[in-house]
This record gives sequence, structure tokens and C-alpha cells, in this order.
Amino acid sequence: MKLRTTLGAGLGALTLILSMAGSAQAAQGDFTYKYVDGYGVERQIALHNPHSGKCVNLHVVGDDEEQPGYGPHNNTDTAVTVYVGANCQGPEWRLKAHGQPARDNLEVRSVRFDDPNAA
Repeated sequence: MKLRTTLGAGLGALTLILSMAGSAQAAQGDFTYKYVDGYGVERQIALHNPHSGKCVNLHVVGDDEEQPGYGPHNNTDTAVTVYVGANCQGPEWRLKAHGQPARDNLEVRSVRFDDPNAA
């Protein structure tokens, strides 16, 4: 009896873990952008397999008080909307999946990757 209860609990936990893993959607690949640090040195940041369907304020540049990032490159399998403002506000541009790098004059502070489950 204990073996059956233990086996049932283990299978239930495994089912829960697998269903949770499938619910978090992510674009597959890398999204990169550049910025200039406090010492005047150009840096590049990559988001690897970024989350889809929600707004992401980008590291270092995701505050309207900071200098924006620039030159985004979407090398993921999902289209992305890039925003000049934080919190996915302000002017926006769409970058297609596996596209070419954008020009350095395209500024970015936040992004939203398309949700593949959205209708």
C-alpha cells in the first residue's frame, strides 16, 4: 500500500512539474543590444531565450533616466517589438525573427517578444 501511495504522489509531482515547464514560453535564440557604459566604452548584452508575451525593461538601459541602448539584433525565432521608452512605452518598431542587426541609431529601452500562443 505504501508503494502505491508513494508511486502515485511521485507521478502527480512529475505531472505538475512538466505542466509548469510547458507554460513558460520563451523565444529561442539571442536578442542583443549595445550601450555605452559610464566609462564611455561600448558594451553588448545578450538575452538568451527571452520570455515571450510580457514587457522586459532591458538591463542597464531600461530606465528613462539612463542613456538608451541601441543597435538591437533579434536572432530569435520570434518577432519582437522594441520600444524607445521604458515599460514598453513610446515609439516602437518591429524586428522580425532571425533578422539583420538594426542600425545603431535605433534606440531601445524595453522589448516585448511575441507570444506564440496568442491568437
